[in-house]
Amino acid sequence: MKETWRYLAGIAGPSGYGSNSTAEQVIQDSACFVPPRLTAIITGATSGIGVETARALAKKGMRIVIPARDLKKAAGVKEVIQKESPNAEIIIFETDMSSFVSVKRFCSGFLALGLPLNILINNAGIYSQKLEFSEDKIEMTFATNYLGHYLMTELLLEKMIETAEQTGIQGRIINLSSVIHSWVKRDAFCLQKMLSPKNYDGTRAYSQSKLANILHVKEIARQLRARNARVTINAVHPGIVKTGILRASYKGFLTDSLYFIASKLLKSTSQGASTTCYVALSQQIEGVSGKYFADCNESKCSTLANDESEAQKLWMQTHALMQRYLYLPAA
Repeated sequence: MKETWRYLAGIAGPSGYGSNSTAEQVIQDSACFVPPRLTAIITGATSGIGVETARALAKKGMRIVIPARDLKKAAGVKEVIQKESPNAEIIIFETDMSSFVSVKRFCSGFLALGLPLNILINNAGIYSQKLEFSEDKIEMTFATNYLGHYLMTELLLEKMIETAEQTGIQGRIINLSSVIHSWVKRDAFCLQKMLSPKNYDGTRAYSQSKLANILHVKEIARQLRARNARVTINAVHPGIVKTGILRASYKGFLTDSLYFIASKLLKSTSQGASTTCYVALSQQIEGVSGKYFADCNESKCSTLANDESEAQKLWMQTHALMQRYLYLPAA
């Protein structure tokens, strides 16, 4: 009840920010000093929170790389950002996050540019009411929200470690998750069943993918610590934001009138992007890794999401899956 009141009232937490804070406020804060010419990859930056995140970081002088399925939409985002920040460098790649081959092609293309990589924001996400499969014959929500980002992180991690060593600037990876990760029960979290579910439920599939995003953070943080790498990885819950995903998830459950009323309590996209920007930029959390943030403050995730053995098991199973599809080197 106390947390709900803090959220509704917009009361700031230890970071100085709260649920009402916007991306604009976060990037203007003096605690968010940003060295010049950092490079950030942001998936899902053609709509919703992703667009706002890209706009805010470009305003800070970052080079923004957008892997996008829809090149026309990406070009539109680029135009909007450059109108506001004329010197912004925006690089677009055609990429389908649900396709292993497409993600691998993007990573090869980006690495071929010879650019540094300071920030990776695994933001893209979908919610599907009906059972759909990716070109790899994997359930679409899980393929897009988790597997595509797992693969992208694996293929770009060495570049991030190398960049951090060469520049002395800490690299940061951010996985977008959701509070509904806590809805997942342990006995319902099985990789093989999530790849090809027999009894599909859109909300369950979405919550499972968001739990996987946090477990991914836990395991990669452990691996990075073991290597003494100057790269951190954290998960963020952006809040309940007025985006297309939310509307899709409630279609058929809420009437348009009820949705309109409920939306007045929801975050704007700028408020939703604030936590991502905070975790990507703030000096207050320098060196913090393997954590879960909400409303720009460290928060608690579920017991299952905190289970390091479950995180390691999921990583190993996922790596084995990728080896079968893409012949990745053994772990």
